[in-house]
Amino acid sequence: LTLSTSGSRSVFTSSKPDTSRPNWLRVGLAFGASAFLWALLFKQHSSDVREYKARNGLE
Repeated sequence: LTLSTSGSRSVFTSSKPDTSRPNWLRVGLAFGASAFLWALLFKQHSSDVREYKARNGLE
């Protein structure tokens, strides 16, 4: 059984991204999404701390 791999490898190779010209839309979306998630995390944390203090009579 002999398999020809000469033509099938090209399907799995992709062109390398051009790092000299970044896609600013994708960069902005990535940083924006990250900042949004961090803001949500801090908001939830402060809410949890407030609830913890209220439940345990610390405030």
